[in-house]
Amino acid sequence: MSVLILALAAGAVVGLALGALGGGGSVLAIPALIYLLGLSPAAATTASLFIVTATSATALYAHARAGHVRWKAGAAFAAAGVVPAAVAGLAATRLPQAVLTAAFAALAALAAVRMLRPGSRDAPGEVRPLRAGGAGAGLGAVTGLLGVGGGFLAVPALVTVLAFEMQAAVGTSLLVITVNSLTSLITRSGGAGGMDWAVTAPFTGAAILGAWDGKRLAARVSGSGLQRLFAWVLLAVAAFMLADALT
Repeated sequence: MSVLILALAAGAVVGLALGALGGGGSVLAIPALIYLLGLSPAAATTASLFIVTATSATALYAHARAGHVRWKAGAAFAAAGVVPAAVAGLAATRLPQAVLTAAFAALAALAAVRMLRPGSRDAPGEVRPLRAGGAGAGLGAVTGLLGVGGGFLAVPALVTVLAFEMQAAVGTSLLVITVNSLTSLITRSGGAGGMDWAVTAPFTGAAILGAWDGKRLAARVSGSGLQRLFAWVLLAVAAFMLADALT
């Protein structure tokens, strides 16, 4: 099967997951880029950052038009993650590929467990600046190091730490993800100029289109059912990547 067809198919699946679940789909991008499209973990992480930036920025526009983005609070949250994202992005280029793969597998497993056992969210309360800054910095570091948007971490953080309602948390998280991903992409060695555009461009385009289809799918299918299915797929991917990193 040609690289173009694989890139389009993988991008569509990633976008579909993002649109249907509102987060978490980007963690499928790196395994697809490595195992389907043959990129190294470092190259896949850089390409994933571009894909996440473009897809999140597109979705951000739609949520902003609907009035679901809190720009001031989101900008402050994102600002806390800019330096950690930049530092982690530089560090990732110097880490062994096996370490990146294992770390990503652990994060993917964490995401899957959170989806299978969502738990109860904390009741909204007083916003604590130190907690908000710490959460923003942590999300930036994860984004820079592993090349994922971190929507599955950003949304709960905005709900529990900044006391956002769910719609505002989803919309504002896209602003945070876009800023962190773009920062890390810029600071990586080679930047976008070193990417394989024959893979990255069609993958990104398909992901953007797939995200819109995912929104329509979510309106017709049980959200909890989709989330459970995605979580089990993600656990399988995490187990495969961890075994690959350790052998």
